[in-house]
Amino acid sequence: MVETVIEPSTVRSTPSSVSQGQVARARPLLEIPSDGYSRLEVPIEELNRVLGGGIVPGAVILIGGDPGIGKSTLLLQLAALMGAEGAPVLYISGEESPQQIKLRAARLGIQSPHLYLLSETNLSQILAQISELHPRVAIVDSIQSIYAPEMSSSAGSISQVRECAVALMRLAKAEAVPIFIVGHVTKAGNIAGPRVLEHIVDVVLYLEGERFHSYRLLRSAKNRFGSTNEVGVFEMCEQGLVEVPNPSEVFLEERLKHATGSAVAVTMEGTRPILVEVQALVSRSSMEYPRRNCNGVDLNRLLLLTAVLSKRVGLRLGDQDIFVNVVGGLRINEPAVDLAVATAIASSLYNRPVFEDLAIFGEVGLAGELRSVAQSERRMQEAAKLGFRRILVPPLKKRPSLPSDVKVLSARSLAEAIAKAIEPKG
Repeated sequence: MVETVIEPSTVRSTPSSVSQGQVARARPLLEIPSDGYSRLEVPIEELNRVLGGGIVPGAVILIGGDPGIGKSTLLLQLAALMGAEGAPVLYISGEESPQQIKLRAARLGIQSPHLYLLSETNLSQILAQISELHPRVAIVDSIQSIYAPEMSSSAGSISQVRECAVALMRLAKAEAVPIFIVGHVTKAGNIAGPRVLEHIVDVVLYLEGERFHSYRLLRSAKNRFGSTNEVGVFEMCEQGLVEVPNPSEVFLEERLKHATGSAVAVTMEGTRPILVEVQALVSRSSMEYPRRNCNGVDLNRLLLLTAVLSKRVGLRLGDQDIFVNVVGGLRINEPAVDLAVATAIASSLYNRPVFEDLAIFGEVGLAGELRSVAQSERRMQEAAKLGFRRILVPPLKKRPSLPSDVKVLSARSLAEAIAKAIEPKG
């Protein structure tokens, strides 16, 4: 004999308009008021950039990242700064007690009288507190730790995560309260739980960074109210996450002068040009199959560039190990970094440095030709502002507005570009 407990079926709550017998009617766009829906300015400029210029009232923002990367630290700093303007801010934690959060706040130097803490995992209690307090911003840390009491499944399950996210989304839209949700990630780096979670929310942000680097990158994977190409740069310090207003200077400050296998690439992250150092090391392999390893660029792209260098330029790389690294932990996905990677590989193979004052960008084709990339003038202006007097680029249609002492080196092929980039012998 096995005892079976029969539980009542869960009844989904219906919208209030239907339960009261009202019928939802469509309204003309021009008759819908927009009062009170202006963006909330975020005191953290890097976060403000990624969000598209501020927080939209009623928006649900999901932020994910590896454990210990700084998600809770960033949101606690945001809560303190938003609460400093007088309006209440609610920080809800399902993983820490209020005393533990206060210890972390003391370490970060946070003292805000309008920051309210709540340690709760019951969704009904959380919704009631948000409705009662009506905060300027609410933060839920994390979505995997809260549960809906009317459901029999445990917290963190697919059904619980989905239902909790839907309930928070409905409350955010009804009360016009923006809600930040922290989401754990899987080993592959994706938000844990159902994929529909990312479709429910309005904005999906990822906080990235190498564990052994102090820099953190905040990227937008989805944004209904702005661009998904922007990136915010932070540095992890004792005082928490500190904004990096000029990432190019940070990524280049420890660059070794006249080092072989080093080239400066100009990449675009959204509307911001960033200069980074690309390093390559080429050494004779002792293995039957030479190794190809990279950090910060796509491995398939590295294999393609290696084949082009061998076939079109004539470099003997078949018996060489090749290692490529982007300094600072930044990951670059755009093809504009192709020319800098290829130049760094050639510099290491020839054991001759790239010109110290040279910045490089351009896409490399399979025929060894160089192709232009978007926003070339902005890239060159940023390089000139940081003191680079030579810029190696694919052919340009018109001369950009640059200082008179900046020389633009144009090349049509990869072989021509390498010859202009690497210092001569002696």
